[in-house]
Amino acid sequence: MSTPLLELSGIRVVFGDFTALDGIDLTVGEGELRFLIGPNGAGKTTLIDVVTGRTRPTSGTVTFAGRRLTRRGEHRVVRAGIGRTFQTAVVFEELTVADNVDLAASFRMNPIGLLRRRRGLSGPVAAVLDRVGLAALADHRAGTLSHGRRQWLEIAMLLAQDPRLLLLDEPVAGMNADERQRTGELLTEIAADRTVIVVEHDMDFLRRYARDVTVLHEGRVLTEGTVAEVQADPRVQEVYLGRGGAGSGAAGPVAAAANEEGR
Repeated sequence: MSTPLLELSGIRVVFGDFTALDGIDLTVGEGELRFLIGPNGAGKTTLIDVVTGRTRPTSGTVTFAGRRLTRRGEHRVVRAGIGRTFQTAVVFEELTVADNVDLAASFRMNPIGLLRRRRGLSGPVAAVLDRVGLAALADHRAGTLSHGRRQWLEIAMLLAQDPRLLLLDEPVAGMNADERQRTGELLTEIAADRTVIVVEHDMDFLRRYARDVTVLHEGRVLTEGTVAEVQADPRVQEVYLGRGGAGSGAAGPVAAAANEEGR
């Protein structure tokens, strides 16, 4: 494994009588493109909420780049170098695409720097828009973008904040085939100089772009490994097939992907 960037140790999250995460240990190395999968209710989004400070763990520690982030507020986590997207893109619809990215970039500027900001499209903002394929739409209102392009805009807003770790929650949900392909290529490019964790349900997307996979089930890490190793794990097949019922004849997504690989 590459140098550890993110380390979770013994993370438990309990809501009343419900245990959402039950002793999660997870290490993600610098420069990894890690996919996080599991059935609904496995704890994937809760895990990301813990890392980003939205949810405080009942016990356990979160360490990022050697710094303890457990119980730190969201703004402090962002300043430490962690950014995230949500299942539904969060953008300012009345602002232009460029203004959204410019606003995201400004959070690291001091008040004097904000007063001195130049008018027009700055070099860093232009570079980010070009990277995600939105340079030609810089002056368009964000509210006019398609679903896929909104997701790319949100990724651009993260990149403008210059994070070391990006956490993306189902980035290709609702996208067409061309948008999924472009998103996969974009994530691969981003992972060349940053660390990326992707929560995803699209198994075809997973097989095409994932390097390392962590499978969660009932708040615990079920297994980790390459796509091939995870697909071949009987425990993973049982979890997904079990959701459909043994007699239903409906194969789970991991099993279906494994079957397709064998054809």
